[in-house]
Amino acid sequence: MEQWNFYLSGILYGIFERRDDRIFHRPLDVYTGMPGEWKELAEDDTWYLELGKMNVRKALMELEAYEAGIRNTETRNTAAENTGARNAGTWNEFKRFETPGGEIFEKRDDKSFVQRNIKFPKNLITDNGQVAAFVTPYRDQCAVLVRNGLEDRTILSQWAEVNRNPLCTVEHPVTEMVPMRDQVRLATDIYLPSGAKKVPTVLVRTPYGKTMGISCYFRFVQRGYAVVIQDVRGREDSEGEWLPMYYEVEDGDDTLSWIARQPWSDGNVGMTGGSYLGYVQWAAAASENPHLKAILSSVCAGSPFVDVPRRGGCFNSGMLAWAFLVSGQHSDPSLMARDDWEEVLDIRPLEELAPKALGYDIPFLRKWFSHMDYDKLWQQGNWKDRTNAHRVPALIMSGWFDDNGMGTTEALELYHDYQEKKVILGPWMHAGNADYDIHGFALGTNALRYDMDLICLAWLEHYLKGVDNGIDRTPKVEYYTMGSNQWKTADNWPIPGTSALTFYLDGDQEDAAAVNRGILSVSAPASPSWDSYEYDPEHPALHLVDMSENELEVPADYSLEEKRPDILCYSTQALSSDLTITGDVTAELYLSSDCEDTDLVVRITDVDREGRSMKLADGVLSVRYRNQFEHPDFMEPGQIYPVKIRTTKLSHTFCKGHCLRVTITSSAKNFIFPNRNTRDGFNSVTIKTAHNRIHRGGAHASRVMFRQEV
Repeated sequence: MEQWNFYLSGILYGIFERRDDRIFHRPLDVYTGMPGEWKELAEDDTWYLELGKMNVRKALMELEAYEAGIRNTETRNTAAENTGARNAGTWNEFKRFETPGGEIFEKRDDKSFVQRNIKFPKNLITDNGQVAAFVTPYRDQCAVLVRNGLEDRTILSQWAEVNRNPLCTVEHPVTEMVPMRDQVRLATDIYLPSGAKKVPTVLVRTPYGKTMGISCYFRFVQRGYAVVIQDVRGREDSEGEWLPMYYEVEDGDDTLSWIARQPWSDGNVGMTGGSYLGYVQWAAAASENPHLKAILSSVCAGSPFVDVPRRGGCFNSGMLAWAFLVSGQHSDPSLMARDDWEEVLDIRPLEELAPKALGYDIPFLRKWFSHMDYDKLWQQGNWKDRTNAHRVPALIMSGWFDDNGMGTTEALELYHDYQEKKVILGPWMHAGNADYDIHGFALGTNALRYDMDLICLAWLEHYLKGVDNGIDRTPKVEYYTMGSNQWKTADNWPIPGTSALTFYLDGDQEDAAAVNRGILSVSAPASPSWDSYEYDPEHPALHLVDMSENELEVPADYSLEEKRPDILCYSTQALSSDLTITGDVTAELYLSSDCEDTDLVVRITDVDREGRSMKLADGVLSVRYRNQFEHPDFMEPGQIYPVKIRTTKLSHTFCKGHCLRVTITSSAKNFIFPNRNTRDGFNSVTIKTAHNRIHRGGAHASRVMFRQEV
């Protein structure tokens, strides 16, 4: 009987056999360190799915279909090469196969295929026409299901040195109610390696429930770390008020000090997690607690007016799915999926939105709506501004389409001159290292990585245990350039050696019938002019996302949306050679309006030969905050105002024959609540239509500034 082994982060968690049409397994008991007795793997078993996002039963039951596809692909390739029939136009036909169940696989190299068009793919490692292993990467984890004895054909070979150290068993958790400085107690679970005396700790602070996804943290305990998982204030089993981002600096500080006082702690603490779990790491670091020695920051949320919920002073309507998820004491993912988001987003005043949509109020949303400007409420949660000279060694991980990408931008700014950092920026969404195809945007077969968890463990081992494993001597920055589909390295971010590339907004293209179609010119127009559009808040332009997906920065084809008369488009001519842009993009625009306030939305798109206009980066700003966020500066009709907008970061090669496009408008429904063009902004009951002008040329030469790789 053939045996298969399931590994997560180099640790064996299950042994499998297929017996006719049934799968049997021996799951690891982490508390004894021994595999259990053989039993049938039920269709509804979620242990391995929770561990590594892989449906092990499906993989093994459909093994023959995968292997038939592999052999057919190899046969077609051989025949095509022998007859000379293969060419660039038919290459996809020869390197892909589809299973009877509709799964699509694409050949990556002679030894592997990747699964397309799915989150959490199960990629194939091949061996003479057979599947040697299935591999599923996800954020900072990687699961491997491998034929027994073929482990060295996979990423597991790189775990060999780490696995020389024996694994620990896990003690059953103990729950403590940890007091904060104001005596509010936070529910905290402690997982210790058996027989622990003095060990370093991995701390996780979460608003989603301290038992959610616990299995993925066993890997740290088995490697000799205490794992402490805590419900943040006001969530799940913890006491106090749930006010996102408000208490996390102080509560993180108090929790770190509490850990250091425990008899099992050696005083060294690292933190891990993504999104809000990334935010709390930077908040804790801002406290300057001496016991925090390393962080693993994945897709971290940033400060409120740069990232969420008030990016650019607007209000991120796209985060409502998340707000609904955490609206009660206990997280409820079912509240994120709705088919009436369009109607929900139109509810005004916003204080009535949650009661009408959910049947009950969300106190933190109501409080947020009542604080329009950047006041003490928002300042309290700004970890970047609250960080002084103290730094913590940081492994920073994010993606070009991460909807908390501006949080990572702030982290990169903060750590620009600090050497004990490592940065990995991939072509990923907020879900991280998990997709080859994002809303119609196809990435290269090398877009996902299998070594993220290996890098994370090396970071902790070095900074918490003092292991000289060389992680501090690896490149400071690893990043993926889309378009050319290359992983690259650099010594810092922004990438040293790039050159400034400025495009100015210029006049109409030759097609006089085109509406609001301008060009991007490398020279500023000598004569002043402007382009105008009418922005009606009752008919806003769309931000192309699925609200229920809770992914706000995905790429999408905006070519149809760009035909609206309230969207200005400026494009280069078809490029005569490849153009690679890496870094942030800054738009310096000159605006006049007949309203006191309005929003500006800037997008960067890649227009291919077929006319698809794929969004790569964007920036938004409520114009009242063009000078600062602390108080508004309203416009006067007829006056021209300079407005600077910073976009999300990117690294992308615009290929020969494509165009680089910049679009400007004043709304992005699904992303921000439409500004009503009044002093009450996004929460106004009164609505005004704005007649906006973007000025170009002369003294008001609007421009967009990029960084070009040369």
